[in-house]
Amino acid sequence: MGRHSSSFNSFVFPVVMGCLAALMLSSALIYLYLEGVYQSDEKLVSTHAGCLSQHFKLPSMENCSKWLQCSQIKSEVHKVKLIGQGAVKKVYLADWKGHKVALSELASLEYREDFLHGLSMLQALQDSLVVQLVGFCLENNSIITQHHPHGSLLNLENVLAQPKYQHLNTWHIRLRLATDYVSILHYLHNSPAGRRVMCDSNSLEKTLSQFLLTNDFHVVINDLDALPEVNPSGGMLVKCGSRELTGHFVAPEQLWPFIDDEQPFSDDLMPPYDEKTDIWKIPDVTQFIMGRTPGGDLVHFHLFQIHKECKNVLPRLRPSAFDVLKTYKSVYGAVVRENRDML
Repeated sequence: MGRHSSSFNSFVFPVVMGCLAALMLSSALIYLYLEGVYQSDEKLVSTHAGCLSQHFKLPSMENCSKWLQCSQIKSEVHKVKLIGQGAVKKVYLADWKGHKVALSELASLEYREDFLHGLSMLQALQDSLVVQLVGFCLENNSIITQHHPHGSLLNLENVLAQPKYQHLNTWHIRLRLATDYVSILHYLHNSPAGRRVMCDSNSLEKTLSQFLLTNDFHVVINDLDALPEVNPSGGMLVKCGSRELTGHFVAPEQLWPFIDDEQPFSDDLMPPYDEKTDIWKIPDVTQFIMGRTPGGDLVHFHLFQIHKECKNVLPRLRPSAFDVLKTYKSVYGAVVRENRDML
């Protein structure tokens, strides 16, 4: 009996230790993989393909090329189909020398000022966080940009539901997308063209439609038609349009302050505001991006405090986009470590 017990123990012990070692090794490999994913993501934040100013390089191109001018756009760019339409512009999938591009055309002369503002912002803000400008022509009011087949962030759930992308439906990919979104806000609030506010963001759906999902699952801002400049210290504030805004998505300071007095809305009496309206909306956008993926609850737990601060009714007490960005990156590392410890 004793000999059998001894031999059994001598057999089981190495097996158990081997299993534990394998588990620890796999945990370490997963941790290193996740860390590598996040670090490599950070390295992707650079200028478009290393091209010079006023140049572009599509993924299917070997070399950079100068922005397309009117003559090239008129003769070389051919519409394929309509893929989007708003008040300001119509957007077509188009072909340029075998490369798929997005062709935006002014939808109504009434909105030409907004159209030109969007073009000026595209020119001034070219960065890896902004859709790549390919060319433009003022003669026929057209803008060419890089085409992203996944479309806007509104399509996120449908894209991740596709069998070939289901392996990317993870908390760390979704948090990466949310981090991209906050990075874009930080860039806009500290841009080469001054401190810019996203005014085309009066609902969750409208806000999500301003951003595109790239093929490598990052986020770029696409619609720059309504980006007024603010400078609070210099007394330069904004109002997003001349109509009354309603609902829970917009920041409190964007709501008509005299509604309890039953006073009719007046744009002249409506107080202006600054970029902290963008901060108020971060928790709602991130909630959508995170979805219901496993591990998301732990992410929301870690983000609770910063999101609470984003929802402060006093704009001056809300964090900056940079503060939120730092927290998001910190939370990513914390959740990776906690997942590693649980394995």
